[in-house]
Amino acid sequence: MPPEQVALVIAGILGGLLLLLLLMVVSRCLWKRLCATFAYEELSGTTAASSTQGHKLCPPDARTQASRPPGVPFVVPPSLQSQDWVPLSSREWAQAPQDPCPAPELLPHATRSNLGDACVVGTINPELYKIPEDKSETHFPEGCLGRLWFSVEYQQRAERLLVGLIKAQRLQAPSEPCSPLVKLHLLPDERRFLQSKTKHGTTSPQFDEHFIFQVPSKSVTQRVLRFTVYHVDRQRKHQLLGQVLFPLRTETLAGDCRRVIWRDLEAESLEPPSKFGDLQFCLSYNDCLNRLTVIVLRAKGLRLLQDDASFVSVLVKVSLMNHNKFVKCKKTSAVLGSANPVYSETFSFKADPAELDTASLSLAVLQRAEGDRSLELGRVVVGPYMYARGKELEHWNEMLSKPKELVRRWHALCCTTEP
Repeated sequence: MPPEQVALVIAGILGGLLLLLLLMVVSRCLWKRLCATFAYEELSGTTAASSTQGHKLCPPDARTQASRPPGVPFVVPPSLQSQDWVPLSSREWAQAPQDPCPAPELLPHATRSNLGDACVVGTINPELYKIPEDKSETHFPEGCLGRLWFSVEYQQRAERLLVGLIKAQRLQAPSEPCSPLVKLHLLPDERRFLQSKTKHGTTSPQFDEHFIFQVPSKSVTQRVLRFTVYHVDRQRKHQLLGQVLFPLRTETLAGDCRRVIWRDLEAESLEPPSKFGDLQFCLSYNDCLNRLTVIVLRAKGLRLLQDDASFVSVLVKVSLMNHNKFVKCKKTSAVLGSANPVYSETFSFKADPAELDTASLSLAVLQRAEGDRSLELGRVVVGPYMYARGKELEHWNEMLSKPKELVRRWHALCCTTEP
């Protein structure tokens, strides 16, 4: 057979195979469409049969009371079964017009409950979209001297501390109309300060002023912002209303972002410091969690043991004792170059109620020396009658009489040997 005829035969065989393959694909597609059509007709017939009996119409709740038929893809929700339905055609149902006010079960519950009880299918639960209440605007503790809002941002590259003075509320003004102003110090520098404008005739002034402090990044975390709020009387004399001390921590200044903060004003202690200095801290005991909390706030009038105070670092060591035996101790961070350091650090200890009669707290102010040595500048011991007297005993008893409340007091430091 000539080669030309062989080529024609091969081409014919290949063409036939391709045509057969095409016919198989087309027939498969037609078969699937035909099966889908039969299934749709069967589903419609089943639904129609379940909704009609002879020529009488059945309400939807009659068929949804029982178990769902296998051919029906959904059922009417229970909250909609008791409503009136009217026929649109032989196979369709529609809800009858009702009062424009929704039914009680369709309204979201006002009380806080589980999500399944709070909303029905097709409704929106407004509890999920509520903004948390800002308690800083409404909740003021008893005896509050006022509240101050401010912002803090530190620019690492420019080494600038940006402080925004936002507003104050509920200042305790004297008898005449209040005219407040605020002075800003960056402690331990007591000489230089920045001052806001005076707001006349208001106890809730709106400042919206910005201030800049130039401070190196190495020492910024050792600084403390002090806001001192004054009232300016008619003779232009300044009367102190309160102050806010805010230590600059690493976590507060991280990220080069602006942080808005609020603090309550506290009265400045007008008493002169004691011989070895004074320490202010808070005590609180939670009898449910068996937790004893100590908040070391600040110290004043410390007698540092070196002339060059810029290289002096001072910390506070808090020790829990039981029967004069050491249980656990924790330390604050060290503050450089100040005889009036501010800490505002919180520590917690586990203590059973039965142990409080034999337990005590020892707070020692330490100055770091060369190497790993530490020199003690003074000490305060608070506890029951077995270990403490006077203000230290009163502080401990007040803590026990007011569970879960912070009790704040100043204490004079004691030293066994005078340096």
